[in-house]
Amino acid sequence: MSDVISLGILVADVVAKPIKQWPEEGQLILVDQFELHTGGCAMNTAVALSRLGLSAGIIGKVGQDAFGDYLVAALQREGVDTAGIRRQEGVNTSASMVCVTPSGERSFIHYLGANAELGAEDVDFDIVERAKVLHVGAALLIPKLDGAPLAGVLKRAQELGVTTVLDTAWDGRGRWMEAVGPCLPYTDYCVPSYEEARMLTGERDPAAIARVFLAAGVKYVGIKLGEKGCYVRSAHEEYHLPPYQVEAVDATGAGDSWVAGFITGIVTGRSLVETARLGNAVGAMSVTAMGASNGIRSLAETEEFMRQTPVREG
Repeated sequence: MSDVISLGILVADVVAKPIKQWPEEGQLILVDQFELHTGGCAMNTAVALSRLGLSAGIIGKVGQDAFGDYLVAALQREGVDTAGIRRQEGVNTSASMVCVTPSGERSFIHYLGANAELGAEDVDFDIVERAKVLHVGAALLIPKLDGAPLAGVLKRAQELGVTTVLDTAWDGRGRWMEAVGPCLPYTDYCVPSYEEARMLTGERDPAAIARVFLAAGVKYVGIKLGEKGCYVRSAHEEYHLPPYQVEAVDATGAGDSWVAGFITGIVTGRSLVETARLGNAVGAMSVTAMGASNGIRSLAETEEFMRQTPVREG
């Protein structure tokens, strides 16, 4: 049994830093670091959950290739249960080229690969049923699952008594609420980034954004605000929590790490405000090292970080 099952995308991230400018056609630029890391919202969150001390499993799809071998082996080294991963012939594992600026911001060149083949038929509900939480990583980047199929998965999970957490990604195809809307009545916690939430709802104020999600059936909303922290709301509570002060090295996977901290708060029975504060802490720790998960530490170390690290005022 796993505390949390992460359903969604698995990606091999090739990270280059610093990218000060894009090379002109036919030219070459040099970087100081060029590394291979695990990535993808479901994978990042599952690894972070395991490092925080929760038992985590993952449901996703990779190819029969070297990147697929690398991702499965990396998950197993982190203690994540890979029984839910499907290997598919004829398609390569998803990969991203992550271009990190000197300030730590990043841009992506992404190949959907095997993630594009992940469908509802790949979800093993025997695995889901034994979990406390089903987390969906990167809704809007799973074309065969987005929309009604994912709504059916979330509905079934709730019927099994499993808490559902829905995270989103940027939708380059512009479907937004058309794809996410059917899922919201079966979502206990919706945790998008601010920019994604703004596009989904058409609202700019976090409180107004949250009201749209709550009206659609979501029980709790957590909006990741990046360097401004986070905003969380339920029908009876709302909080805007500032971020912790850290020196950012690489923001890759920071949102996924925030979600891992938030889910850890849910599983460990913390209040909404303490759950959000833990999300901020894990997200902050993640940006202090290259790669999506290298900055994540144990729950005890994270709690010590929270005691010792000031929050950014104003």
